[in-house]
This record gives sequence, C-alpha cells and structure tokens, in this order.
Amino acid sequence: MKKRILISVTAVLILFTTVSFKSDFFEIAKQIEIFTTLFKELNMNYVDEVNPAELMDSAIEGMLADLDPYTKYWTEQEVEDARISNSGEYTGIGASVLTRNKTITILEAYKDYPADKAGLQAGDELIKIGDINIADFEEDAGDLLQGAPGTSIPITYKRQGKLQTTSLTREEIDINAVPYYTLIDGKIGYVLLSKFNKKASSETAAAIKDLKEQGATSLILDLRGNPGGLLTEAINVSNLFLPKGKLITNTKSVIEKYNQEYYTPKEPLDTQIPVAVLINGRSASASEIVSGSLQDYDRAVVVGARSFGKGLVQRPKELTYGTQLKITISRYYTPSGRCIQALDYWNRDDNGNAIRTNAEDYNEFKTSTGRKVYDGGGILPDIQIESAGMSAITEALLRDQAIFDFATDYFYKHKYNDISDFKFTNADYTAFKMYLDKQGFEYQTQTEKDLEEVYLDASKDNLQDDISSEYANLMRTIDVAKKEQLNRKEREISKLIIDELVKRYFYREGLYEYQLSHNEEIEEAIKVLQDPQRYAKILNR
Repeated sequence: MKKRILISVTAVLILFTTVSFKSDFFEIAKQIEIFTTLFKELNMNYVDEVNPAELMDSAIEGMLADLDPYTKYWTEQEVEDARISNSGEYTGIGASVLTRNKTITILEAYKDYPADKAGLQAGDELIKIGDINIADFEEDAGDLLQGAPGTSIPITYKRQGKLQTTSLTREEIDINAVPYYTLIDGKIGYVLLSKFNKKASSETAAAIKDLKEQGATSLILDLRGNPGGLLTEAINVSNLFLPKGKLITNTKSVIEKYNQEYYTPKEPLDTQIPVAVLINGRSASASEIVSGSLQDYDRAVVVGARSFGKGLVQRPKELTYGTQLKITISRYYTPSGRCIQALDYWNRDDNGNAIRTNAEDYNEFKTSTGRKVYDGGGILPDIQIESAGMSAITEALLRDQAIFDFATDYFYKHKYNDISDFKFTNADYTAFKMYLDKQGFEYQTQTEKDLEEVYLDASKDNLQDDISSEYANLMRTIDVAKKEQLNRKEREISKLIIDELVKRYFYREGLYEYQLSHNEEIEEAIKVLQDPQRYAKILNR
C-alpha cells in the first residue's frame, strides 16, 4: 500500500509543478509541501485503510469546486470522451444515456443505430451489461457500453418493471453537427445546428448551399439547445454570413498571452441573405458567440429566449498519465464589447452560490447600426417568445427528470402511428399534474431558500418562536403559488413534454418535422423573414 501512496504523491508534485506560477513562488511551494506532508501522514496513519486515488480525486474536486463549474479535472477516459465529442465520430451504441446512482437509463435511442436496432427505447433501465451487474460496478458504468466496432454484447434491461434481454452490436457512430435541414414554403431555408464539433461549419455551409440551390431566399439558423463546442467553429460559422476580417470575439484574462482577438479568416458564403437565428436558455458558449456576433453586426434577427450566459473560455492542459486539467483561462466578449457571462463565480453569496447578474447591473452597448444591446445575462433575442423561456419550475422539472419520466409512462399508455395524428390535450396536461402529485414532486424556490435562512438566523436573536407561525404561513402561501405556477407556465412546460413525446413515437427526425408547423419560435422566424420591412426595422436599417 505504501508504494502506491508514494507514486500518487510524486504525481501530485508533477501536476502542481507544471502550472504557471502566477503569484509568489514561495507561497505556492509552501502550500504544496504542506499538502504533500498531510497526504502522506493521512495515508500512513489513518485508523482505517484508505484509497489514495479516491482521496486525491476528492482533494482535486474540492479545490476546483471553489472556482467555476467548467474548470475540471479529466481522467484519461474523460479526455478520450472529449476528443470523441469534438471529432464527431466514435464507436458505441448510438444512444444518449443518463448514468446516476449506479444505474444507466436510455434517454434517447437514435434511429437505425445499434441501441435502436436492439429494440432499446427511452426509459429503459440497463441492469446488466455482459456478465456485469451495473449495481455492483464500481467504475463509470457507461464505459461498459464502449468497445470495438462489430463486437456484440448481451444486455439485460428493465422496462415498465419487467426484465428483458437483447443483444447489441457496436458500430462506428457518426455525429452530425447538422442533423436536419429543409426548405419551408419553397423560399425559407431551415438549418438545425446541434453542436460545434469539427464538422459544424462545413456541414452548415453545405446545407445552406443546397437550400439556396433549391430556391431559398432567406434562412433560419436554429441554435436552440446547442451547448457550444469549438471556438474555431463558432468563428467559421459566423464567417458564413460576415465578411473576411470582421472581429467575432476577443478574450481577456489576467494572463496576457490569453488576451486574443479572433477575426473571420475567409471570404463569406453570403452576406446579403436575410437570416433569423433561434436561441433559448440551453444555447450556450459557441452558440452565444455566433448569435451575439450576428446580432452585434445587425446581420440577423435573433428570435426565442435569453441564452444561457456562458462567457468563459476553457483550454485543456496536459497533465501526467494521460489526464488533463480543463481550465478557464479567459472571458470572451462579443464585437460590441459585451461579456454575456450570467453567473459570477468569484463573488458568491453567503451560501457559497454564484451570484447571477441582476438586470439593473447590465451595461449598455451598441450594435453596428446603433441598436442597444446589453451584457451580463446571455444574448437577449430581438424577438422574445415567452413560451421559449425557462422558468424556475421548468428547470426543476428538467433537473428531476420529471418530464422524461412522465413521457415514459405516457408512451406505454397511448399509441400513435402517424405524426399527423399526434396531439397533447388539456386533459393530458392535467394528467401530468396528477402524475407529479403522485410522484411527490417538489422544488425549492429562491424565495424559500432566503426565508429559511432568515428563519434559521432568527434563532441567534431568540426570535424564532415569535416568528414561527408567520414563517409557516408564508411557506404555505408559497406552496400554493408554486402549484399555480404549473398552470401559469402550461405553454412553456407543455412544449417540452410534447418535444419529448414526439421523439418517443417518431424519433428525433419526426420532432424536427413536427416543429416546423407546431413551434412558436419557428413560426415567428418565418413571419419576420416574410416581412422585409419589419426585418429591416428590427435591424435598424
């Protein structure tokens, strides 16, 4: 055991000595020495046997937790996963999965890929992969699904409480950055860009060229739910619509070498065709660079809901044994000078939570034609669609997988053979609310958190007994208001339920087709592109 400990300590020294010493060398060396000594003594003298690797992982996670959620330590496997995500190619089962509490749940099986061919569906819980029970597996169970192309593996899964078995053959999976594009009404091109991997700009350009050949005279670029990716691809996608030599973003840091400006490197594809860009609360990072630059240059009308607000840039730094540190090195700014970062991880509240920038603290900037735009809270669309937003209750429903679980229950109780027959009624939404009650769904609002903190602080002043009844009344009032939120946000929540259900019945391709005639953001984008005067007025032309 002690030999393993010494190896781990050596690795720690290497890890820390590879960083750039930005501050006092003696203080850094002193802290490393303290940590090394503590780590050695703990491993050699603790009353029970400890695992040095687990201790070190916990120490690293604790250290990074005080920074921001994007600065992360990556194991060798996580480094490979990141490489695959950016390349757009990997070997696997062709499904998105959720790994939690030693379980693997299929979130979505992609059409005609291995998981789909094996008969797996969203909501299936994998119990056994090969000869290994997932509940007994100590590592990341998701790794069990990976393997060489052409290899088969038996799967035991649970569906609606019943155990079933299947055999799955792994394949080379090609992830398209543009999984769908089409022509609407013979004149409006629609391009869905789902991620910024290495194929993003080339696939977007190919789609636009094809659509223009078919007769497209305007374009909708859909970035909703796009979490971002490669900065270079964000520059290249912007470059499709903006002239060569235009500033797309610049990055600023306390480290001078990370202060850089990024300009469009090539001649554009089309600088004149009218463009509408769709964004929502899950459009982040590279999506915000593209939508922000097109908005700042008045090159496109942005439609939807305020974007996520991730204005931080990360870069991987090689460590030892194939590991990496993905570290936040700078903040990025749009051409007008906006930093759209929404959360302040460096000035936290009393509970250690990052502080969200308040609207009254936003700073005003100007687009190229003098329109007012603001920083601090993501990209605000030129045309806002209320139902495209993400209220607190909606975020809680998504976080708890409540919509996903309801969709699984609904799917096995209702059958639709044709997408034109699908409908989600008021009665179905009532059933959803009843489902939440049955499942005991609860969430805590920020108001409740603040009141709870005040109530607990009241004990210090011996006031808790005096205000307990008023506190209880307020909490009951909030409970009533929270239930009412389910009614007030019905359109917002129903859209997410419908999206999840349509995917279950008709795959993701069916969802794209369904949204073309049933989605408010797309409908509004079509309207503004069909009205040249309104389009020009919004862009102040």
